Amino acid sequence: MMAAQSSNGSASRPLDVITIGRSSVDLYGQQIGSKLEDITSFAKSVGGCPSNIAIGTARLGLKSAVITRVGDEQMGQFIREQMVREGVDDRGVVTDPERLTALVLLSVQNDATFPLIFYRENCADMALCEDDIDPQFIASARSVLVSGTHFSKPGPAAAQEKAMRLARENGGNVILDIDYRPNLWGLAGHAAGDERYIASSTVSGKFRTVLPQCDLIVGTEEEVLIASGESNLHDALTTIRGESDAAIVLKRGPMGCIVYDGDIPDDLEGGIVGKGFPIEVYNVLGAGDSFMSGFLRGWLRDEDHATSATWANACGAFAVSRLLCSPEIPTWEELNTFLTQGSPHHALRKDENINHIHWATTRGKGIPLLMALAIDHRVQLTDMTDALDVPQERISQFKRLAVAAAAKVANGHDGYGMLLDERFGRDAFFDAAKHNFSWLGRPVELPGSRPLRFEFSQDIGSQLQEWPLDHCIKALCFYHPDDDEDLKRQQQDKLLALYHAARKVGRELLIEIIAGKNGALDDDTIARALDEIYALGIKPDWWKLEPQGSVEAWSNTEAVIRRQDPWCRGIVVLGLDAPVAELEETFKACANVELVRGFAVGRTIFADAARAWLAGQMSDDDAIEDMAVRFDRLCSLWLKCRDNTAD
Repeated sequence: MMAAQSSNGSASRPLDVITIGRSSVDLYGQQIGSKLEDITSFAKSVGGCPSNIAIGTARLGLKSAVITRVGDEQMGQFIREQMVREGVDDRGVVTDPERLTALVLLSVQNDATFPLIFYRENCADMALCEDDIDPQFIASARSVLVSGTHFSKPGPAAAQEKAMRLARENGGNVILDIDYRPNLWGLAGHAAGDERYIASSTVSGKFRTVLPQCDLIVGTEEEVLIASGESNLHDALTTIRGESDAAIVLKRGPMGCIVYDGDIPDDLEGGIVGKGFPIEVYNVLGAGDSFMSGFLRGWLRDEDHATSATWANACGAFAVSRLLCSPEIPTWEELNTFLTQGSPHHALRKDENINHIHWATTRGKGIPLLMALAIDHRVQLTDMTDALDVPQERISQFKRLAVAAAAKVANGHDGYGMLLDERFGRDAFFDAAKHNFSWLGRPVELPGSRPLRFEFSQDIGSQLQEWPLDHCIKALCFYHPDDDEDLKRQQQDKLLALYHAARKVGRELLIEIIAGKNGALDDDTIARALDEIYALGIKPDWWKLEPQGSVEAWSNTEAVIRRQDPWCRGIVVLGLDAPVAELEETFKACANVELVRGFAVGRTIFADAARAWLAGQMSDDDAIEDMAVRFDRLCSLWLKCRDNTAD
């Protein structure tokens, strides 16, 4: 017997699944092995079973949506924005003007103890009501997923029941995630957020009314007990089967799961099982949501139960091996890599290859075009102020003018960016944040250092932690593959430390390589330099490279990147104060190289304006206009070269 997975043309509907219920902001303690009382810093992510599943299924290639409520404040806006970033349809997210978004605080005290506190008193998502359920929206999905907590109060229970009824009337499927949290039913105190089971005839009675309407029921052993009202597992499964023809998925933690589709066998091991994945347990919170996401990817794509169970087990393995909930659910590319290649690591979070795929496939939308005004220069501008005998403080104001110039050219369109520095660009960064640039980068190198040194502190990880998440790290390294081995080792060590710090704090990394100032620049020089850096295990999100005059040189460079890291965002070309005519030749040489996304050019654009403005010979408006004209000219030139290649 197979539970119906599509009927009445449901396979052609625009959405695969709509999840309904909890939506919170999770604050995870970052000091592993500490009591919640001792936590000093937290990582923020979207939480709540249905919201996590909406994100997880979207990552695995399903078309998902969520129906929930969030507060009319910053945490609610964070949830909505994150749903959009993850590709989840947010039309069902209602903003509640009277209630706050739910919060959850939690810690990993050890591998079996995970204290958590739910801040859900009169929270937004528990105000979900029948009016929030749009019949046309429900009819647009192959399935709806309802969750246990939202049956605990009359209003949200009525909302879920309406959604279930509408789904069935339209030939869709109903999925129940039992998702039992005793204290969210008022059965345990605030400090017992990690309590998993308290028997309750009231709770069991409510679930018994829901079971007959379901096509898929998923729960742990404790959840199956509460849903049935029975005290032993076999009786519980038999009782559920008596109420429903649904496929029942029994989650068993590290033992994987068993699927029962038909009569419950006397030997419970006689159900359908998938492949298991024994791994180190780091944090079990969120594992069930990741598991459900994997199972639904198979079940809603009409895979057999064994396949769906295998995918579910694998997704659960990812979750328990990492810290957070929704951010740790694998993507389809990542899951396939794990299923086909496996991992040599018992702790999956230590698998650098899988971690890189996870990072690359969750880091945000692609940037196929990047035209950046680079004004992260420090020494060049201080040399100007010294020569003109004007205060260096004026550099900060000039950089704000450069932001205004770049914004004038960008005019709110995608594909534009800026490079600004921390030393003189603090106020300019604040300005840039208002203009919706596609990309913002900032340097960490001590200008001119060789071997590479960081500008403010060699403890680079602590510095990066303070940066906005959307600021890309840029490191300029004067690196030549024919350098002395000791020099190369020092530079490589610095780049490797930076790479690990960038991944640890979740910031993108651009590595700028300039080889031509310290040796010959042949058709394979840059390609060899990149090969050596990749051999260290460094996989930057971006490369910024000096002009290479030949098509062959660019082709060699692209070949190395594609071989070493197919997930690389691409290359931007730097200017080195080259005249426009010379840059045009560079643009032509690399325009047919797909990985070259654009340019990040500075002095060619701002040098004349900076000198005149610092000398008091040019007004603010004139400086902005001068830089805007030069930046626009380069942008037009790049687009023309690229379009000519496309033709």
